Parts: sequence; C-alpha cells; structure tokens
Amino acid sequence: MTNIRKKHPLLKIVNDSFIDLPTPSNISSWWNFGSLLGICLVIQILTGLFLAMHYTSDTTTAFSSVTHICRDVNYGWLIRYMHANGASMFFICLFL
Repeated sequence: MTNIRKKHPLLKIVNDSFIDLPTPSNISSWWNFGSLLGICLVIQILTGLFLAMHYTSDTTTAFSSVTHICRDVNYGWLIRYMHANGASMFFICLFL
C-alpha cells in the first residue's frame, strides 16, 4: 500500500516541510524554551510600557496609581497580572 502523503505532489511538500523535516540530532524539545523566553520577554516589555504610562513613582501616590490601573484603565487588571505572571514564567523558562 502506497503512502499518499509521500506520493501526492501537494502533500509531499507538506510532508517534507513539517513531518519528515531533516533536522540535526542535537535539536530537541528543549529548544522550545528559547522561543518561550522570547515571547515572555516581549510580553514583559509591552505590559511594562503600558503599566508605566499610568504609574506614578511618588511615595504618596504610588498605591493610588496601582488602584487606578486596576480600576479605571481598560483591562488594566489584566495587564498588571500578565506582567506579574509573565515575570514568573520568564524565570521558570530561564532556569529549566
């Protein structure tokens, strides 16, 4: 019985590109953590910039600015929690 993914012209392209991809033996699933680190870093930078737009570093108004971010900014609570959990995820991917 012939395998259709190796005989059909269009499926052969997909097969050679994704399924039977010739890769070196030293590339393993641990290489995925580099991509995850890059995604975590981009998320950290973007959410940090958005949080910095509304944050005040003065000692008397710092807590008020955090509550302003969580209550008044559209999806500010989500941006804040993504920034906090993204930092944890970054260090988990870094130390594995």
